[in-house]
Amino acid sequence: MNRLNSLALFFLLLSALVYGIIEWRSASIEEDTLIVDEQRPDFIAEKLQSKIYSELGKLSHTIEAERMEHYSDLAVSYFELPNYTLYPQKEGQPWKVSAQEATLYKDNRVELKSQVQIKATEADSLIKEIRCKAIALDLKTNIITSEQTVVVVGKDFTMYGSGLIIDLNTKQMTLTKHERTIYKEFDES
Repeated sequence: MNRLNSLALFFLLLSALVYGIIEWRSASIEEDTLIVDEQRPDFIAEKLQSKIYSELGKLSHTIEAERMEHYSDLAVSYFELPNYTLYPQKEGQPWKVSAQEATLYKDNRVELKSQVQIKATEADSLIKEIRCKAIALDLKTNIITSEQTVVVVGKDFTMYGSGLIIDLNTKQMTLTKHERTIYKEFDES
């Protein structure tokens, strides 16, 4: 009988412990849901189109997006399908940057994620397109950085590597880890 009482007590304590864990987990999920519900955007823009000018009145960049949500208490804006056009600070043709999503922070830093493409609009540019998973863009300096794997498509070559720094003002690009380059063969006939 003593063994049966001990076993019953063990199962009772185990059941109480499992019940307590389940209740604790459901309470934390409800708390998380409340936090998410409290974070509602201050405003939402559909089919956003915006032009941003420098202090000197020169066009700095444009942004088009399918949707934008602005959260003033977090000092961030979220974009769906953003398309940036970035103009060099001095002279030169603009660059186009697109992604599936982006986050703009109050310090004019943008993080673009998922299917990121950077395209040159200059017809005779050596670099035509850069593709990667994520980049960070500083809108004040026009410098793009990424730690991700990148594919650089240029005039008659494709380069693979990881880690990227691009200054769109000077057109200087640094690939921190080069893996391989494939050159297109020329037909001399």
